[in-house]
Amino acid sequence: MADRLLHALLFISFSLLLFISSAVASSDAPFIVAHKKATLKRLKSGAERVLVNIDIYNEGSAAAYDVSLSDDSWPADAFDVTDGKTSSSWERLDVGALVSLSFELEAKVKGKFQGAPAVVKYRVPTKAALQEAFSTPLFPLDILEDRPPDAKFDWVSKLLATYGSLVSVISIVALFVYLVASPSSVAKANKKKR
Repeated sequence: MADRLLHALLFISFSLLLFISSAVASSDAPFIVAHKKATLKRLKSGAERVLVNIDIYNEGSAAAYDVSLSDDSWPADAFDVTDGKTSSSWERLDVGALVSLSFELEAKVKGKFQGAPAVVKYRVPTKAALQEAFSTPLFPLDILEDRPPDAKFDWVSKLLATYGSLVSVISIVALFVYLVASPSSVAKANKKKR
């Protein structure tokens, strides 16, 4: 019975050691994180532009080589590229490095649009095949949507956002000075009793 228990413990410890060593050995690789974001910019002419920015980070413990980024989720019948390119490549992406790709599109069609994630391909020296990573997806964009007119008191909210904390601090200090400088009601009551 003791022999079986000893063999089971040895087997479990050997399996655990093998699992940990394989995890440590495979951790010496790049880990690519890509973040895609898009913002809408309405022009005075009534047209709308989509500003797209894709950031690629290497959060791993080794460099990535032959890194290429492609964002083909913008159909040509709905968007025209007005500035930049929708794909790019880099020779190397070191550990902790960041590279970015930005481009601008002009919308031709009105409606909701949700683009697919961008594709990042890179090479790891220990593997023959190219590795793939995908960027974060975009939230749906309402292209050329009818927006409600600006609020009448928009300037008040901007003023409160800018100076609200300063006004509250000055009010608290003024209240404190008033309370310290004014005679208390208890002192007045004591004077009246005498």
